[in-house]
Amino acid sequence: MNNQLELNGVSVAYGHKIAAKEISFSLAPGQIGCLLGPSGCGKTSLLRAIAGFEPLAQGEIHLHGKLVSRPGDRVPPEQRRVGMVFQDFALFPHLNVEKNIAFGLRRLTVIERRRRVEELLALTGLEGAGSTYPHQLSGGQQQRVALARAMAPRPEILLLDEPFSNLDVELREQLAGEVRDLLKRDRVTAILVTHDQLEAFAMCDLIGAIHQGQLQQWDSAYRLYHNPANRFVADFIGQGSILDARVLDAARLITPLGEIEGAVPKGCPPGCQVQILLRPDDVFLTRDSPLRGVILKKAFRGSEYLYTLGLADGNQVLSLMPSHQDMAVGTETGLGLDVRHLVVFRPDQIAGDKPLEHTGFVSNTFTKP
Repeated sequence: MNNQLELNGVSVAYGHKIAAKEISFSLAPGQIGCLLGPSGCGKTSLLRAIAGFEPLAQGEIHLHGKLVSRPGDRVPPEQRRVGMVFQDFALFPHLNVEKNIAFGLRRLTVIERRRRVEELLALTGLEGAGSTYPHQLSGGQQQRVALARAMAPRPEILLLDEPFSNLDVELREQLAGEVRDLLKRDRVTAILVTHDQLEAFAMCDLIGAIHQGQLQQWDSAYRLYHNPANRFVADFIGQGSILDARVLDAARLITPLGEIEGAVPKGCPPGCQVQILLRPDDVFLTRDSPLRGVILKKAFRGSEYLYTLGLADGNQVLSLMPSHQDMAVGTETGLGLDVRHLVVFRPDQIAGDKPLEHTGFVSNTFTKP
């Protein structure tokens, strides 16, 4: 099956400044992708290049198998069949909901236009709201209208530029999940730009982590979290602790939390100094463990507490525990490990710009160093 969207070695530049460098990824029909990264990393420049608003300094962009951009040559935005949803929704305040949705359907007959608007009102849960105006709607409803308007002409691909950034934090993840359901129901290929990983996780099939204009990893949310490609991805996606460790042999590491069994990366002989990544769900609290830590901070998250624990050697680790296990700051407690996706950084990978080795092991036991 042909890819709906394909970028091959794409670079975008503004004068001498490189905004995006040699980016390559693809989306199959019906897939939802995401460009995820901090402000200024180049993700919006890439989205604008896909839409046709920015020329390419290098590489090619294909939509549904057709070349639409290369250096010195690009298909105009209006000929690409690309839909866009913006941060501020950009609804027409003088038009009601039905007319906003129908704005891009002028080529259809009156009957076809009416049928498509009714279909989208039903799809987005806005039945009965067709005669209302944008100012009469909540932020979430306005977002649905903007989405319906962008989907109405059945674009080849839908581009969403920080579409939830103006909404309440509590509403963002919920709406991201709802938008995913809508796009999947209408079989729309889409790409989201955001700096919020929870939005990306809730909505997207594939996520590209962008750092300083370069694509660090294009992968599922699960693999980005458990198998990060480098230090940037490990630090940006989720929370965790980076700890120094030393290789004992091909199957063992010694760490501040004791001896851990697992495959050691190639090129790391006994005595090699490495680093490991531990996620909060890798560490649990248990009274019976000989390894001790002191609770330095705690953050209530409803069903869970996120504890920050200090070890005797000065290192700190995070632990995510059910909230019924409520322990006070300053309490000394035992620690255990249940590491199922141990990520090991070789010395040449600690700078964060090279791939990591991943080891899988299941253990909640350790030998105290």
